[in-house]
Amino acid sequence: MQEKDMIRLSKRLSKRLRHSPEAIGLRLDPEGWVGVDDLLAALGGGVTRAQLDEVVARNDKQRFTIDGDRIRANQGHSVPVDLGLPVSEPPPVLYHGTVGSSLPAIHRDGLKPMNRHDVHLSPTVETAQRVGARRGKPVVLTVDAAAMRADGHEFRVSANGVWLVPHVPPRYLSEQG
Repeated sequence: MQEKDMIRLSKRLSKRLRHSPEAIGLRLDPEGWVGVDDLLAALGGGVTRAQLDEVVARNDKQRFTIDGDRIRANQGHSVPVDLGLPVSEPPPVLYHGTVGSSLPAIHRDGLKPMNRHDVHLSPTVETAQRVGARRGKPVVLTVDAAAMRADGHEFRVSANGVWLVPHVPPRYLSEQG
């Protein structure tokens, strides 16, 4: 499959498995899973199981997991799901990629999940830069995850290594130099 076709299909999958499954007649179970055959049928043909498997395997962000005959997005849902991720001990520092125009609100309110369930944090500066670059010139924020954890904040990590937390108050944030 060509790269542009993979990206196009990955975006379709993200939309349907994270944000609007009902628009194509899908119903996610409480943990976000749906049958692979149901998904392929709902996508309206033209997508084969082999293509789906290739997108899942080659996706650079590992957005999806296939478990036998079912599939789900690893995180980023705006629809109600419980991914069942256990509380995990984060590394001392995590990162968040954003753009400069968002900084005033972030300095005032911290990082909020917006229309998702959780704030997404990256384990590396490079990943945070790529995330921030999707919306313009990236700004990378450093998150003092050790201090947050010591203060009782709970972290979870998705199957693809994205760290999730409900909110990051501004006192735990600093800008990368």
